[in-house]
Amino acid sequence: MKRFGVSVLMVALAVSAGVARALPPGSAAPDFKGVDSNGVTHSLSEYRGKLVVLEWANKGCPYEQKHYNSGNMESLQKQWTAKGVVWLSILSSAPGEQGYVTPAAENEYLKTMNASPTAALLDPKGTIGHLYDARTTPHMFVIDPAGKIVYQGALDDKPTPDPASLKTADNYLNDALNAVLAGKPVAVAVTKPYGCAVKYAN
Repeated sequence: MKRFGVSVLMVALAVSAGVARALPPGSAAPDFKGVDSNGVTHSLSEYRGKLVVLEWANKGCPYEQKHYNSGNMESLQKQWTAKGVVWLSILSSAPGEQGYVTPAAENEYLKTMNASPTAALLDPKGTIGHLYDARTTPHMFVIDPAGKIVYQGALDDKPTPDPASLKTADNYLNDALNAVLAGKPVAVAVTKPYGCAVKYAN
């Protein structure tokens, strides 16, 4: 019985820790610094006053490919950056893991895909990824001008790598950004992210 009690306590602590790291809506978005594929350093704090999208990326992931090969992610990037939204793609794959890229390789990929994030931050040590508890590629976060997280989770409601699903998908990211720009609360502020697990070093 004593051993069972200890096990239950350990599970409870683990669950509690997981919830604590989940960065619920309304919480302050942790500040970070990251170097992009052009060697430029970006910090979240420098974008205070603007809407910011964080997108965890891995070009080798079939779920990510659904959005990029169809042009969906690129279209979203163009649509929202044209409205003044800062879009940061973050690559937290460790060296030797799927999705790890050099700066030159990432720039070539962005050019080939006609992608246009504000910047692609290379995070091979997983520092930013762990800070946000990013779990999948893609995993999306929306940060409002006050620096608060207002959405985190999946890009849409179709957890499949099939691009045909985009035709009937409810795009949670669009919903969140439109709500903030309209001065309204985000109706669905948390969803379960889907995709490939982020390939952290440990």
